[in-house]
Parts: sequence; structure tokens; C-alpha cells
Amino acid sequence: MDIKVPNLGDGIESAIVISILVSPGDSVTKDQTLFELETDKAVAPMPCPADGVIDSISVAEGDTVSEGSVVGALAGGSAASTDAPSPASAKQEAPSPAPAPTAAPVASVPVVAAAAPVGFVNENPVTSASLQKLAYRIGLDLRRVAGTGSGGRITDQDIVNHMAHLQALLDQPQQVAAPVQQAAPAPEKKIDLPDFSKWGDIEIEKLSSLRKKIAQKMTDTWNSVPAVTQNLDVDITALMALRKKMNPLYQEKGAKLTLTVFAIKAVQQALAKFPQFNSSYNPDTNELIKKNYFHMGIAVDTENGLIVPVIKDVDKKSYLELCHDLTTVANKAKDRSLGVDELQGSTFTISNLGGLGVGTFTPIVNTPEVAILGMSAGENKAQLITKNGKKRVQFHMQMPLSLSYDHRVIDGADAARFIMAIKEGFENISEQDLEGGLL
Repeated sequence: MDIKVPNLGDGIESAIVISILVSPGDSVTKDQTLFELETDKAVAPMPCPADGVIDSISVAEGDTVSEGSVVGALAGGSAASTDAPSPASAKQEAPSPAPAPTAAPVASVPVVAAAAPVGFVNENPVTSASLQKLAYRIGLDLRRVAGTGSGGRITDQDIVNHMAHLQALLDQPQQVAAPVQQAAPAPEKKIDLPDFSKWGDIEIEKLSSLRKKIAQKMTDTWNSVPAVTQNLDVDITALMALRKKMNPLYQEKGAKLTLTVFAIKAVQQALAKFPQFNSSYNPDTNELIKKNYFHMGIAVDTENGLIVPVIKDVDKKSYLELCHDLTTVANKAKDRSLGVDELQGSTFTISNLGGLGVGTFTPIVNTPEVAILGMSAGENKAQLITKNGKKRVQFHMQMPLSLSYDHRVIDGADAARFIMAIKEGFENISEQDLEGGLL
């Protein structure tokens, strides 16, 4: 039976094979990790679909794969023996040129693809690292190449066929000129940077695929979501004193009370009162999809860039459970060992930059959510207090909150009420609330 790449997760189109943990002839069991795949969000294990023996491996480390790609074959058991001829024949097809009967139809399909706009054909090309390097050297866009290998994989022969068609188009330019001009969209605007080396020494750093994904998502969100940010200070003087008192009890349980944990509870309680903030907007149908569950995305700063793991069902968990969950997902995010499920399903996101000492900022909404909360560093501020006719100055710890929201579906007045509800949540946490999870 074929070993195929499972669903990689929402918004994840491809992954890179970074480790192959088995070899042909190895006995394996169901759910045993066969490969490690690196997506733009995490490194995820790929499990074995059934018990059996590895018959073949059809990928190499460094190859790019997508959902449904065939990465090997599994023998053993009745189902495996029935499927055995198919992987064997597929394995023979990859290194050898395509047979003559299939060459003609393959030749006819890429004629349009070679001249089609990006994304018209073969949107997620899958091929070997060597062919990727070859395509890079000769300037060939693999997205316009039709793959005939297993799972749509681009083979050596596909490259040969494609180049032959490009040459044929050059030999007959008048036959294809009109259709190409009609199908081609306006060219994408490119930024022409100057040669900075003219003014001094420079260094060029190749950024990670995660950074590219972050840049793409931030740009898409900025261009599509009209967001507004509201700022409000929260008095956390009493909360910090309560945290200092209760933290030793939490440390005995292997946990640490943080302001992010307090924020999770305060936000969840506000979401329950204002369900439009726990939703997603569908502009095509003009519908607001309200979610009856509370899954909190937590922005985590890592060496590879910003990752947002998700803590599920925060309304059903105590402060102690949230402390443990927050530590777990943060550590997994930093070593990129998060599973696909741990990166999906968030209904609201929290970004805490307080530990870096910054003031208010404008967080960008983590679409398809409709709002995000930013937390900044607390600061002691003087307040004039009048008591018994006498005025005196007291210092209170004020923490700035920044709420960004999608103004297509949320009005300013509702956002003001929502952030006030969060403020009340912070300022009304009691000792009894924190003791509940310790019993």
C-alpha cells in the first residue's frame, strides 16, 4: 500500500522532509514515526498508516511534499500484498523516462501551463532537491510544470517535456501569442532595491520559510482587514500582590503564575459576554461565524520567528491547568515540536510583550479571528487620591492593554465595552479563584 502524506493543517500547503527514520526492509507498526516533516510552523512527525514492512522509500531528505504525496510503499498483510504491484511500478516510473504512449498527452497539457499565470497549473510542485536546484539555476518556474509521477511528483522526464514545449512555443509564436495575452493577469509589482554594497560592506541572510509565511500572512491581513486599535490601562497593583502570595503554592505544583495566564481567564470571560469577538467573518456570504468554544492562541517569540500555539477549552480549565498548558506549548514552540493540532483552532489570540519592557503597540489581527489583545509592561504611576477630605498621592501598577479588532464586524463602542470587560476581569481575580485548582 502507498504511504501518503496526511493533512498538514489549515493553511499549510507543503512541507520539507527533514528526516527519514526507516529504511526498506524495516518492520514497522501502526502510528510509528516514519518521517519528520518541517512546515512553515513546526516540525511534525509523520506516522505509519498500518503494521507491515517498508517496501520502498520514494523521497529524500530535503524534498518538498504536499498532502496526498506518495512518499513510500508498505508491504505486509493482505491489503499490502494487493497494493504491492502499484508502488513497484510507480518506483520504476520515477527514474526512467516516461513511455512513448504517455509522452503525447503530457506534451499537450503543459502547452497552456507553460504560458499560464502563476497558480493556473501545479500550484504546489513536488519534486526532488536536485531538480529544485536545477530549476533555480535555469530560472524555471516549477509551478508551471505538470508532474506525472506518483502523487503528481515532477520527474526528470517532466522537465524535459516542459522544456521541449517551451521550445515549440518559440518556434510557433503566432499560434500562442493571443491566448497568452488574454489569460495573463497584470504583472506583480516588484521592489527594485539599490545595490547597497556601493556604500559599504553588507551581509545577506537567507530567512527561514517560517519568516516568509509570517511576512505573507501579515501582508494579507494588513491589506484585507480594516483594523482599529484601542488602548486602556489596567490597575494590576492588587493582582501582583496576590500573585506574589500565591506563586509559591503554584511552584510546589510545578507551575508558575504569569500575567498571561491571568489574561487568558480575563479574555475568556469577556468573550462569553461578547460572543462577536469569538468569531470569524465570511465576507463572501456576509456571515459571522460565532464559536461556542474558547481556544486561546498565545503568540510565542522563538529564534525562528513568531509562532502561535493554541490552548484548547480554556473555559474548562483551572489556573493551575492553564499554567501547565502555557509552559508546555511555549516550550514546544521554541523547539518546534508542536503537533499540527496544537497550531489550529484558535478563536482569539493574546500577545504579551510586557517582558520586553515595551509600551503600547498595535498587534495585527490573527485572521480568521476578528480581534487580538496586546499586553505591555506594567509601570508604577502616581494617582491623586482623596479620602476624608484629604488628598494624597499613591502609586499604582498600571499595565497597558491594546485591543486590535476587525472594524468590518466590530464597532468602536462594542470594542470599548469588551476591553472594559477584560479590565474588570484582571481587577477582580480573587484568592479563591487561584486556590480552586490547588485542591
